Amino acid sequence: MGVRTLSLSWQFLIVLVLSLQILSALDLDPYRVLRVSRAASQADIKKAYKKLAREWHPDKNKDPGAEDKFIQISKAYEILSNEEKRSNFDRYGDAGENTGYHQAQQPQGHHFHHFHDSFYFDESFFHFPFHSERRDSSDEKYLLHFSHYVNEVVPDSFRKPYLIKITSDWCFSCIHIEPVWKEVVQELEGLGVGIGVVHAGYERRLAHHLGAHSTPSILGIINGKISFFHNAVVRENLRQFVESLIPGNLVEKVTDKNYVRFLSGWQQENKPHVLLFDHMPLAPLLYKLIAFAYKDYLSFGYVYVGLRGTQEMTSQYNVNIYTPTMLVFKEHIDKPADVIQARGLKKQTIEDFVSQNKYLLAARLTSQKMFHELCPVKRSHRQRKYCVLLLIREGTKSNPDFEAFLSFALANSQDTVRFVHVYSNRQQEFANTLLPSSETFQGKSAVSILERRNTAGKVVYKTLENPWTGSEKDKFILLGYLDQLRRDPALLSSEAILLDLVDELAPVFFLRWIYSTSEYFSDFWDSVLHNNWREMMPLLSLIFSALFILFGTVIVQAFSDSSEDQESRPPEKEVSEKTEKTETCFSKENSSRIPKKGFVEVTELTDVTYMSNLVRLRPGHMNVVLILSNSTKTSLLQKFAFEVYTFTGRIIYRR
Repeated sequence: MGVRTLSLSWQFLIVLVLSLQILSALDLDPYRVLRVSRAASQADIKKAYKKLAREWHPDKNKDPGAEDKFIQISKAYEILSNEEKRSNFDRYGDAGENTGYHQAQQPQGHHFHHFHDSFYFDESFFHFPFHSERRDSSDEKYLLHFSHYVNEVVPDSFRKPYLIKITSDWCFSCIHIEPVWKEVVQELEGLGVGIGVVHAGYERRLAHHLGAHSTPSILGIINGKISFFHNAVVRENLRQFVESLIPGNLVEKVTDKNYVRFLSGWQQENKPHVLLFDHMPLAPLLYKLIAFAYKDYLSFGYVYVGLRGTQEMTSQYNVNIYTPTMLVFKEHIDKPADVIQARGLKKQTIEDFVSQNKYLLAARLTSQKMFHELCPVKRSHRQRKYCVLLLIREGTKSNPDFEAFLSFALANSQDTVRFVHVYSNRQQEFANTLLPSSETFQGKSAVSILERRNTAGKVVYKTLENPWTGSEKDKFILLGYLDQLRRDPALLSSEAILLDLVDELAPVFFLRWIYSTSEYFSDFWDSVLHNNWREMMPLLSLIFSALFILFGTVIVQAFSDSSEDQESRPPEKEVSEKTEKTETCFSKENSSRIPKKGFVEVTELTDVTYMSNLVRLRPGHMNVVLILSNSTKTSLLQKFAFEVYTFTGRIIYRR
């Protein structure tokens, strides 16, 4: 009885374990997450991952669950792109992910290892027990793992470039470049460049993913794209390499001739504009890095004060040419909205200055993303954010309505209030929700005060009873509402569900098609360049086989044609005088005609030409045999020659 009870207990335990495994497998099904079948190839999995990663990237998708979805997608790709983990998942429903970096550092005991597991890259040989002591401790904090690279480095590369070193144990060249690497890391990290180190002995999958097939290798990553460093490892080359990663059009060179156009671009771009005055001929790398990090919010220009054509600007804005000066301009280009001036502008100082001036005084809402940033959802009573919204028609910014609203925003700037405006003719559904149904506001400007309650579009608001004209009375009424709102939040009594704003800056269909096509070819080219040569062997073998068959067939056919022509050529010694005279006659009469490629040969059939003309007749060729007597040979052969000429345009007699 005890044995039976024990057997039932073991059966129950096994069923429980299997059930837990099934439930854990249901938590994350990588095939379901990437929307691929279990028979999908690595190319299909990679394609599906790229598509979903672009769709659910937190920087592009503002859905509250986008970040979790992106992590799931990266986790699923991490499982399916590794054949061992994929096989474990297919068999047991578990990827078997307990073999990470930290476990690789521990002694392996008596576990069996394949030889090629200890033989990776050109200079990594056997992993001795004391090999971890050789690693430079300064690289420890920069070590990257595959999940860290996918989930953090790649998304962060859209805000700053990354410089990554691929190293391995017993890499003697890595030891030689270590002093230069330390010096460059110390300098570039202080400027805002991301630093990473990949140990190829432990992170072979990540090194393979990056396309690094030898150590040491140095590469840069920006906007998710990988670029390899191919020059000598010296400080200046590495600095220039990082600078070359940054797009060249982020910082515009500004002089007296174009500064008005540059600063007036706020109307079209809906961004503040920043000018840096310095005595260096080229913009500093730190300034370019800041421009890349804040490219979605501000436009950046650089003024070289040593240039002759900059005196007008320096005089108008009272700039000290001996000290680096940074100005930010918003709606008014005749006076900067904020200024900083210091001999040594540090990264943190510039970032604080730029982040405090990311938006215009009364920025235009051009997308739902901008609406989220300027008018955030209410989180608590202490974090209330009110938006004063001007609904105005496009093309009327220069009229008194907008100027009065702008002056009111400048005089009443507060931490809890944000002033924005919307083109009512571009965002009709959004504007109609906030405007009363009466015809009082038709074609006129209006002002609403609103507070967002959730991300689904629910808002509470109050619209001024009369259209906004910018008069002193309108300003007094609006100021009274804002003062009352500090004491009584219930002033916003109307509720509504706002539809998402139309993205006004989104490219048209043709441009989207061009961008997607270029991105597709770029991804294809990157995949070709960064694939391992072992993965490329089937494709290269197919290409070379096709070329060999093509050129081999052409060469064989050419030699075959030449040999057959030599066999079919009759002897030239047996030529009669009559045939020579007739041929000469016909050649003189028809010398003006250009012979065609195809022709019918008139050859005398003898025992020598019998085999080549009749027995060995090639496909596509035809022989016509004319039987003549000695008496009729001359007259009939001449007439037959005329018939041949009309058919081919060429006459040839052979005997």
